[in-house]
Amino acid sequence: MPCVGDWLNNPLSIVQGFFAQNVPNSDWEKKVTEYFKEKLKENNATNWVPSLNDVPVHYLKPNSLVKFRCMVQDMFDPEFYMGVYETVDPNTNARVLHFGKYRDVAECGPQQEIDLNSSQTVTSERQTLYCVPVPGESAWVKEISFLTLASQARVSPSTSYTPSRHKRSYEEDEDMDLHPSKQKEQHMGNSSGADIHGCVEPKRLETEAPAGHHLISPNCSPPLDLNFPLPGEKGPACLVKVYESWESFKVNDVLEVYGVLSVDPVLSLVNSEERDSSALDPMECMDTAEEQRVHSPPASLVPRIHVILAQKLQHINPLLPACLKEEESKTFVSNFMSELSPVRAELLGFLTHALLGDSLAAEYLILHLISTVYARRDVLPLGKFTVNLSGCPRNSIFTEHIYRIIQQLVPASHRLQMTIENMNHSRFIPHKDYAANRLVTGVLQLASNTSLVVDETQLEQGQLDTTGVHNVTALGNLITWQKVDYDFNYHRMEFPCNINVLITSEGRSLLPSDCQVHLQPQIIPPNMEEYMSSLLTAVLPSVLNKFRIYLSLLRLLDYSISDEVTKAVEEDFVEMRKNDPESITADDLHKTLLVARFLSLSAGQTTLSRERWLRAKQLEAQRKARLQQQKCVNGNEL
Repeated sequence: MPCVGDWLNNPLSIVQGFFAQNVPNSDWEKKVTEYFKEKLKENNATNWVPSLNDVPVHYLKPNSLVKFRCMVQDMFDPEFYMGVYETVDPNTNARVLHFGKYRDVAECGPQQEIDLNSSQTVTSERQTLYCVPVPGESAWVKEISFLTLASQARVSPSTSYTPSRHKRSYEEDEDMDLHPSKQKEQHMGNSSGADIHGCVEPKRLETEAPAGHHLISPNCSPPLDLNFPLPGEKGPACLVKVYESWESFKVNDVLEVYGVLSVDPVLSLVNSEERDSSALDPMECMDTAEEQRVHSPPASLVPRIHVILAQKLQHINPLLPACLKEEESKTFVSNFMSELSPVRAELLGFLTHALLGDSLAAEYLILHLISTVYARRDVLPLGKFTVNLSGCPRNSIFTEHIYRIIQQLVPASHRLQMTIENMNHSRFIPHKDYAANRLVTGVLQLASNTSLVVDETQLEQGQLDTTGVHNVTALGNLITWQKVDYDFNYHRMEFPCNINVLITSEGRSLLPSDCQVHLQPQIIPPNMEEYMSSLLTAVLPSVLNKFRIYLSLLRLLDYSISDEVTKAVEEDFVEMRKNDPESITADDLHKTLLVARFLSLSAGQTTLSRERWLRAKQLEAQRKARLQQQKCVNGNEL
């Protein structure tokens, strides 16, 4: 019988048990999945599983169960492996069946050889996903996830162990300063370093990862590009090996995977001249040197996770239940909705202060932050609500602080400074590298519901080159069509997305937008830096968490308009057109309906009422009147 904690510390022993009991019956694979699914339902057991997002890989025990919250950056070709194989002892002729699932390296004792001609051999197929941490994931998401893990680790079995050499990696240097408790947590539960083969845990390469994209590996002469979409990103990239239903996963999906951590040192020999091919899976096919280097990086830098369970995530906000359809989640939602009104009022006041006393701009910012693409009609994305906040001070720290505030509210975000230098030299559009057979990432390869703040106040005079023109075009297409055309050299492939874009500019933006709101500051703080910093410190953490739940939850709610209200809106539109045909167009009607939609949702109402329709018309009238009052600013017409 498996001991307590075996399913965490040594999941392959559980798999071995089911395999031994059920061979040659193929049901053993289904039983393994069901076993771990049930285990993870018990007593918040998902919080017991160490996460690669929170714990550096060299503090995790090899072949233990881990989880990883990630985005699929690329999908490699499916690979063949020996699902079942037989070893034979040449001296005694004793034969033993083994499973190859959830393993990179064939299990073979010192006196055993793999019988490649055995009739028992079963060749199977698995898909390899190249996964990276969610681009632009906010620090508070990581912190709350880590604190949840740390609190559970105190009362649950730990799979961490202390390596023989202590060398910091990934963002550990920074995190140890910010979270002294982290150091303590990582040394908890020191367990044996013996792996499932009964061997002593081999010494593994522990390499410090700098903040950039590139890591130097002793086995690769050029730097190894971890392919993070955003510059300066940290954290592990992983090769995630999926065995079931991989057709349901696609590039840019956000997943949470639970699986067996594989960091066998022999995987690092793939790129080495000292490689011993007999140690590797004989079914492995050899590719070109460049492809092999990219597809089989050192396991110390790019660990492997053999997936037992995987799920697509609706959101990455750790303050919300993962799935809102379950009974417990419905209670959470109804409890929060009952106190929605004061939360909205507090958030409006907070954003009004952030926008220098402009309550109208704060209203529109709330609507923008809860907007999401809810459907597509042919090529038209419905629900996108790109806001251009014009009238922002040029080259000031105002936009930077607005972005910092948004960072504290949403789970994932990125600030794109629209300078000539950035436009001409950044890689916005992912492209296919056929030599290495991989998708080289770009800044616009982002997960759904990421907030992208485009800072146009940094734009200076200069000349866009060909790359710059393509980047600006790609940004415009993202805003208008919510899609990015990835470059596959011989053709372009459309990848739909759902990115919230906020453009800050001095005059009207050069980029398209759904709604322009001109900022009218009511407060001119003598020290902008001090004023903005004091805003965040004044908000209680509990209140900030309510803001975070509010903005994430309302994006996930369904919405509808009754036939009665639809008819009333149509009649209202006809009446307005009668009075002044030039005053309102079909586009204005669509925009007002969009404002009404998000205005209703912001109040917790999932259907449109007459009251909300009138309020939406009032907000739109105020916004347009404000734009009319403005004249040209720096030659950029409002």
